[in-house]
Amino acid sequence: MSFTTADVVKLRKSTGAGMMDCKNALTEAEGNFDRAVEIIRERGKLVASKRADRDATEGVVLAKVTEDHKFGALVVLNCETDFVAKNENFIGFTTKILDLALANKPASLDELKELVMEGRTIGTHVTEQTGIIGEKLELSYYGKVEAENVVPYIHPGNKLATLVGFNQAGIEVQVGKDVAMQVAAMNPVAVNRESVPQTTIEKELEIAKEKFRLEGKPEAMLDKIAQGALQKWFAESTLLEQSFIKDGKITVKQYLTGIEKNLTVTAFERYSLDV
Repeated sequence: MSFTTADVVKLRKSTGAGMMDCKNALTEAEGNFDRAVEIIRERGKLVASKRADRDATEGVVLAKVTEDHKFGALVVLNCETDFVAKNENFIGFTTKILDLALANKPASLDELKELVMEGRTIGTHVTEQTGIIGEKLELSYYGKVEAENVVPYIHPGNKLATLVGFNQAGIEVQVGKDVAMQVAAMNPVAVNRESVPQTTIEKELEIAKEKFRLEGKPEAMLDKIAQGALQKWFAESTLLEQSFIKDGKITVKQYLTGIEKNLTVTAFERYSLDV
């Protein structure tokens, strides 16, 4: 079977592969379009297998919310080089995954990978793109926030993104952005001290006691001193107790309650490729 330039273009549009790859696949398939598609997909699996031990530490982090602002999703697609991460097609592919997450609200990363996009699972698409791009790709993280109002923030460069959920709808855009940027800049471990896992608290207390023990503080005083250090850690590490980055004289909680008495944050998600 022969094939035309139009067939090559059609295959490229269908698979996203380069023109030469599409031409070679059609040649190998003797012009059979369906077989050519399979050849490109098989090549993706082969390349993915060969590059399985590579480090995919670059990539993009994107966040977005539904039109009603009640649900937000954050996804991370990794690749090997910054060159690929900045490619418009790569960013567009990640955006398509994100849009599917918003439409289906999967409960986990595994569920996200099993969602069907254009007839195949997202996981299959990622494998195919590995063959097309020639780098290891990995859909490594999926986070979500549901609340009365969810606000997204993507730091310039697509390496860091956040989602913040508030307990009230209709808050000012700037207020939501301020807090989302606070999460991005200050990397809190939890919304408030009540939501910090007990294991984390115990670890911080042990770290503090060992620090002061090495400084020669009396053993009998270590528990009390460590509790003081823990209070300072809460103020630095929990979102609502942190100093507000735009006004260091108040906390994030004071900033929010100054706008509306009962306004608060209920949840947040943050991911950075630079940490």
